[in-house]
Amino acid sequence: MVYVFLAEGFEEVEALTPVDILRRAGVEVKTVSVTDNYVVTGAHGISVMADTLISETSDSIPGGWNDAQRLGQCDMMVLPGGMPGATNLWECQRLKDMLVQHAADGKPFAAICAAPLVLGRLGLLSGRRATCYPGFENELSGATYTAALVEEDGPVITGCGPAAAMEFGFRLAARFADAATVDALREGMRYKQLVNA
Repeated sequence: MVYVFLAEGFEEVEALTPVDILRRAGVEVKTVSVTDNYVVTGAHGISVMADTLISETSDSIPGGWNDAQRLGQCDMMVLPGGMPGATNLWECQRLKDMLVQHAADGKPFAAICAAPLVLGRLGLLSGRRATCYPGFENELSGATYTAALVEEDGPVITGCGPAAAMEFGFRLAARFADAATVDALREGMRYKQLVNA
């Protein structure tokens, strides 16, 4: 299960493109509102109905991290960027607690555009290569900023902005689906033709 977290002001392309690609790859995905409302409005006025609220995820229940029922519930946490979406993610303490425990469990997590600031401020990028939207490099505490379209280092995947959304999505999918499936998706969605043009 992949959780994609939505805060008010999220970048729509960076949230929904990876969700689309993951679902095409057969990966179970839930969009999770970090607000008290299922409907979350993106940076460009597009409203999305989340699958669940962060308060409803068993991962966020205090003390739930050692609960056998919770184990394996969330395999990857994904943070879309956008402003003020990224800063609104940072304001969600429950999300920050989940990220810290998720990292301690050795599970993968990902962020794109401005959202790597959340990982950087939590110290989750220390000693790793990472990318982000230009101008947010100083938020990547302890990381080596690469300016790559998408960067992978161990359990962490980061992307640099809206143009990276498709490649970011394919890299996420590759953590769960086999190479042949992901390659077929790249071909079927005409992405291979785009990058080879």
